[in-house]
Order: sequence, then structure tokens, then C-alpha cells
Amino acid sequence: MKTVVLFLLAGYCAAQTPTPCETPKQWEGRTFIVDRSKMFSEFAKISYDATTTRVRIIEQVQSGKETDYYDTLYLHNIGKEYKLNLRTKKCNVTDLTRPFRPFEVPSDATFGGEALVGLSGFPNENLIAELWQGQFDANNFYEITVTQPDCVPINFAVFSNTSIVFQSFFDITLGIPDPEVFIPPSECSK
Repeated sequence: MKTVVLFLLAGYCAAQTPTPCETPKQWEGRTFIVDRSKMFSEFAKISYDATTTRVRIIEQVQSGKETDYYDTLYLHNIGKEYKLNLRTKKCNVTDLTRPFRPFEVPSDATFGGEALVGLSGFPNENLIAELWQGQFDANNFYEITVTQPDCVPINFAVFSNTSIVFQSFFDITLGIPDPEVFIPPSECSK
């Protein structure tokens, strides 16, 4: 009888272990990135499409004491990057060499904890955030924080031997209202 009770208790406890959630595949919002080791920061509007591996970022970039403005389109589905300097109107078109890195909880991520963000005890004044952790490779460790139960990204951090890149997301809306957002700027076709 003790064995049956222990087996049922073990099964109940195992069922309580969180599993990685599924992040929405298409959304728009704002993002802030900082890499202090390179004195780099970016504030941007982002359109994200994991279905066809496309990302558009309209960004204000500060590198050291220099500030610039870009409209960058990453079309991983065709292996091209379009980067338009919004001040000079100069566009660089290059081949994408890095793989698409989705803003989602990888299936092999480890659950790191859960927290209530905001006011406790007041409906609609808080959200539950989950922390997930793992490694991309031997040199890159990641942490991603997402809302629960919708799995919308809040923070994404990549740690390497040489840097820590921290990215936060806010003002997220689901879907891509204007699919033409993934058409390269006209300045890039000249």
C-alpha cells in the first residue's frame, strides 16, 4: 500500500513540473537592447514573424557617444538583410550568415521559477512571469522571461564569455496588421 501511495505522490509531483510554453509566432511591439561591454544600446519598434523567419526593426542605436537611426529588415527565409540608414538614406544589402534566433522558450529549456509582477491582490494589476534557462552552445547561455499563460516574451538575455546582451520587450500586440512591413524599403532597390 505504501508503494502505491508513493507512486501516486511521485506522479502528482512530476505533473507539477512546468513544461516550455509556445510563444506567439507573429507579433509587434517595442524592444530595448543593451550590451554594456560594447557601450551599445538600441530602442526599437519590432515586427516579428517566426512562421517565415522575418524580423523588421526600426531602431535608434547608440554606440559609444554616436547615435544613429536604422530601418533593418532581416529576411532569414531568403538569407538577406536590408539596413537603411534613416539619416543618410544609404541602404546596405547583405547576405545573412547567422541563423534565425526565435524569441521563444526552447523545447529543452529548464524552468527557473515564477513570479508575480505588479500589485498582489488586485485584478488586472499584475501578471505572472516565468523564467526559463538553457544553453545555445558551449559559449552561450540564455535566460528568457515570458508571461504566463500566453508565453509572450518580456526579457531575453544571452551570456557569453565576453558579453551580456539584455533585451526587453513591451507594448506587444499579437499579429502583423500590415504584412507589407516585410517588403524592403524602396531605397534598397536602387
